[in-house]
Amino acid sequence: MQNGPMFDWNDLRTFLAVARGGSTLAAAKALGINQTTAARRIEALEQAVGLKLFERGQAGSRLTEAGLALIIEAEAVERAAEGFAHQARSLQRGMSGTLRVTINEAMANAFLAPALADFRRLYPDIKVEMVVSDAFLDLAKGEADVAIRGSGGLTLADSDLISRKLSDVNWGLYCSPDYAIQHGFPTTPEEINDHLLIGGEGALAHLPALKWMAEKAPRGRVHTRSSTLTNLAVSVKAGLGVAPLPMLICNHDPDMHLCLEIDELPTTVFTVWRPEMKDVPRVRAFIDFLTPHFVGVRKAFQDKGRLVQEENRRAVLEARARIAAEART
Repeated sequence: MQNGPMFDWNDLRTFLAVARGGSTLAAAKALGINQTTAARRIEALEQAVGLKLFERGQAGSRLTEAGLALIIEAEAVERAAEGFAHQARSLQRGMSGTLRVTINEAMANAFLAPALADFRRLYPDIKVEMVVSDAFLDLAKGEADVAIRGSGGLTLADSDLISRKLSDVNWGLYCSPDYAIQHGFPTTPEEINDHLLIGGEGALAHLPALKWMAEKAPRGRVHTRSSTLTNLAVSVKAGLGVAPLPMLICNHDPDMHLCLEIDELPTTVFTVWRPEMKDVPRVRAFIDFLTPHFVGVRKAFQDKGRLVQEENRRAVLEARARIAAEART
């Protein structure tokens, strides 16, 4: 007896690929199939579940409300399938040992630490040591086996290090909702001059995003400085001023108000390792696990972040309008 709708795993993979790529053409390229096949698979999935999953237009395919509700479940199925494959490979290889991974604190807290629970279930005999630091450890000297780094700290030209792209991360200018209600918030780079700024100290002073803010707001008042990205975010949430931060980490946080997106500052996040480690089973297992996991988490964070920031802006503007009306009476 059939208890629910049945569908093909390839149809579900296509659903995820269209959602991530924005069109059946992009999905077809990602999956190595033709566009007609991709469109047919989406139609088959919609018939199987009895729901319309995409609104189709000239700009591409946009998830319907039903599609948005199902995307997280689809990604859970994807992770389960990948977990099955990872576990099978783990049993074949007999992987074990210690893996040292260096990463900055913000990325470690948002992505790596939560991911390690799934990784440990797949590879219980691999011990992962997180070396959390905003400083860049020397992989060539063996200070770590794998590094997760943004493009600002990636220098491979004069080394044998190998890298794999994880994702692009955009930056935005943030303040707290309370700060935005009390002081307003900049909506253009020129308006940053009129606000309290949170600057960088030590290694963080060289962060491209903070240099961008200093260039755009030479008259801005820097009343607070932070030496780590994590503390920079905490200072913003405390209402100490405005500062640039990665949107992927901050957008889903209701205590962060996105003032404006910084289009000039895309950062690419890479996984980096030494060439002699590329065929070490525990290293290969970690790298192969991390990329799809990061993609899934990134999509979930982006979807939640968009809704959180829409609500934040609405609440801030309503509060400021109410304060202005009270001041006039």
